[in-house]
Amino acid sequence: MTLLEFSQKFPSEDSCIEYFKKQKEKQGVVCKKCGSKEHYWNKTYNSHDCKQCRYRTTLRSGTVMESSKLPFKYWLYTIYLMTMTKKTFSAMEVQRQLGHKRYEPIWTMMHKIRCIMGLRDDKYDFEGVVEVDDAFFKTYSVDNEEDVKEEGKKNKRGRGSLGQSKVVVMAKIEPKVGRPKKHKKSSKFRFVKMVVIPNSGSEIMNNVVSQSTKKEGLTLKTDGWRGFNKFKEISQKHDRRVVKPKEASKILPWVHTMISNAKRNFLGINHQMQNEYLQNYLNEFCYKTNRRNFGQGLFERLIVATLEDTWFGKVRYANG
Repeated sequence: MTLLEFSQKFPSEDSCIEYFKKQKEKQGVVCKKCGSKEHYWNKTYNSHDCKQCRYRTTLRSGTVMESSKLPFKYWLYTIYLMTMTKKTFSAMEVQRQLGHKRYEPIWTMMHKIRCIMGLRDDKYDFEGVVEVDDAFFKTYSVDNEEDVKEEGKKNKRGRGSLGQSKVVVMAKIEPKVGRPKKHKKSSKFRFVKMVVIPNSGSEIMNNVVSQSTKKEGLTLKTDGWRGFNKFKEISQKHDRRVVKPKEASKILPWVHTMISNAKRNFLGINHQMQNEYLQNYLNEFCYKTNRRNFGQGLFERLIVATLEDTWFGKVRYANG
């Protein structure tokens, strides 16, 4: 759906409410009190009222919009803006586009949507051949902000840096049949998942990777970092190669491509990221990368995900 088509289809708050109503009815509205599926629409309260017990289920109830006072139009337009490009928009830019006076509600709304993206990807596990590596993203923490400034003067980088957050990156690949062409990767990229971790120890690595993969038929490809030493416990095959850091991208091409793409994406939009919310930004990057071929259908898929009543209570709300 182009920008002109979108603005024509949703010109007012009522049109947005009607759209959310139809999408929720497609999924089916179930009464939380008696379990009945027969409801009638109450226009006064924008709710589905049960025909059996009269229990009222508002349009926001059980969805990512629950407890939010922002107009439905804000939610619909923000979801569209976040899915219309390969990159994304900053909260400041979305606030400007919506014409809202306060920054915090828009920032919180976008983080809730990013949480939904992450929860959606968590439903799928990787199998087959998976490249795994750890990465470091530049972030800051409110608790040690002064330490980071002091450390910055010493130009400390890599492992142990206070200004870096550790992330484990998993890329599902499929080896190409036949001899690869010159300057082309020898495998096809399928999906990516990124998870923020407290450290790069073997126990943490095993726990995170095992939660995102299926052990049967699993092959993990890694470099020689000692944090990967125990991967044989969670996979049938571990292809571990000790190489120089500069040559790691040749052994794990797609993992390093995804890391570079994510960092380049964040650099142009989010000038500073607090480590507490890095996972949400990674969720958005992975969600859109994994659905890179959906085109204009990505908007409708995300709408369906945000309205599922199983999400409420699982979302890591940005405001704590």
